[in-house]
Amino acid sequence: MTTIRNLVLGTAASLLAVGTAGAADLPVKAKAVEYVRICSLYGAGFFYIPGTDTCIKLGGYLRVDTTFNGGPHGQPAWSGDLGQQNRYRDYFAARSRLALTVDTRTATEYGVVRTFGQADFQFTTQGNNSVNPLVFTASPSAGTNTSLLNQPGEGYVAVEYVFIQFAGFTFGKSASAYATPWQGFPGNITSNLLGGQNTDTGVNNIQYTAQFGNGVSATIGLDDPVVWDRTSVYNLGATGAAITPLGALDTTGNAYAGVHAPEIVGNIRVDQAWGLFQISAAAHEVSGSYNILNTTGAPAGAVGLAGAAPNTLSEISGHPDTKWGGAVMGALQIKNIPTGQGDDIKVDASYAVGATKYVIATSGSSPNFAMFSGTGVAGAYQSIGLGTTTDAIWAPVGAGSDGQLKLTKSWGIRGAFNHNWDPYWSTSLYGSYSSVRYDGTVGDLTTAKGIFCASMALGHPGQGLTYTCDPSYNVSQLGVVTRWTPVKNLTFSAEVQWFHLDQKMGGVGGNSGFSTFSPGAPKPAATYEFKDQDAVSLQVRAQRNF
Repeated sequence: MTTIRNLVLGTAASLLAVGTAGAADLPVKAKAVEYVRICSLYGAGFFYIPGTDTCIKLGGYLRVDTTFNGGPHGQPAWSGDLGQQNRYRDYFAARSRLALTVDTRTATEYGVVRTFGQADFQFTTQGNNSVNPLVFTASPSAGTNTSLLNQPGEGYVAVEYVFIQFAGFTFGKSASAYATPWQGFPGNITSNLLGGQNTDTGVNNIQYTAQFGNGVSATIGLDDPVVWDRTSVYNLGATGAAITPLGALDTTGNAYAGVHAPEIVGNIRVDQAWGLFQISAAAHEVSGSYNILNTTGAPAGAVGLAGAAPNTLSEISGHPDTKWGGAVMGALQIKNIPTGQGDDIKVDASYAVGATKYVIATSGSSPNFAMFSGTGVAGAYQSIGLGTTTDAIWAPVGAGSDGQLKLTKSWGIRGAFNHNWDPYWSTSLYGSYSSVRYDGTVGDLTTAKGIFCASMALGHPGQGLTYTCDPSYNVSQLGVVTRWTPVKNLTFSAEVQWFHLDQKMGGVGGNSGFSTFSPGAPKPAATYEFKDQDAVSLQVRAQRNF
């Protein structure tokens, strides 16, 4: 019995020891998985970043644009090879873009803290509106132009809005406080509807918005003017001793000085169920660099100083006094008009002095217009229409002027009627009219028109005899776009746009003028008729939002 008892107790002890060891090897119970939680505070698509009280929304779109007889994203044929209608022009241009957005929001005792950023991965037809070897691949003027990153597998990333919002303040790259909510797109898909301001991809700024209730708000801001708010300043007496000639297409080097002050912008807005009303204003500094600048062109095939580049006499030659210009804008949107549910009308009107980018504005730089077409006039090779976009021009005292900046004046209006046929089809009819004015009289070198025409006469023989000079011009646009949305967030669009350049060179009452031009290869040096010009383009788009 004793032997049996010892055996049983020993076996039990052994089993207990094995069980204890096995229990030690059992896995520790895992923590509960923290699943992504929906954040309903800020609308659809937000969720909490795991482990935080910050909500995030990821989104964007994929867009494919093709433009016929125009540049990418709807630029009319108003300059470059397209404007010349030469053999280097592309009959169509295309751009593919993937836009990714990140929107984060956190509730705090000071209100919501928001960050937002957008990056555009895109690939564009080479050279945009010009593939002329003189200004394209392997040319020094090509530089780091992103439109040239178009070899297989290339493309580039463009940065749009990148900003922080906190307690009414906005810091970073965001829409200007001057802009309307629709920017330059009252109903169009082209990024080139003139007639008003456009900061649709953001400008570096600091701004503050005050909400007064019942849809009434006011915003004031300081914008960085370099990229979005400047066109050009021309020194047309850059030797300091005489008027110097404009280029063949009435352009020259940009003689803007560096930035001394930010753009001061603001708006007062009423945004209610019936629509929106907004008044905006901006103060813009206009400054020239030096009285004496480079005027010597490089020999054929060589690389030289750019026009208006400084030389060793620049700093001791003096400079024009800085002037302040500015712009004002009124905007109106009327919603739920009787033509259909969701229909609306949007319109804005602008006036600017020394701030032409607030009128002749695109999603990129402001254009200078140079358009060619046929002519029925004996002795003329072709017709030409020109429009030079500047903020100011001047000539030094030594060149016979008074040395003061002459600010350019401009005004414009644009708008659209937007109609929904049904949940799947919609159409917008849009248009714009813009005017650029150079005040003064020919022969008076204390006026903008006098300086400009004296400079033009040096390179374009016949002024006062075969043609009259007036650098002012008007531009008009009219377009219609129809959209089809077969399923939610997938839209196909087709837009036809007419562009008209009403140039003022020539005679009075519609009579034509003539001048000898050397527009640059491949155009010959010949006699051209001054004439208004037209262009029609077609843009088609496919876009998927997500």
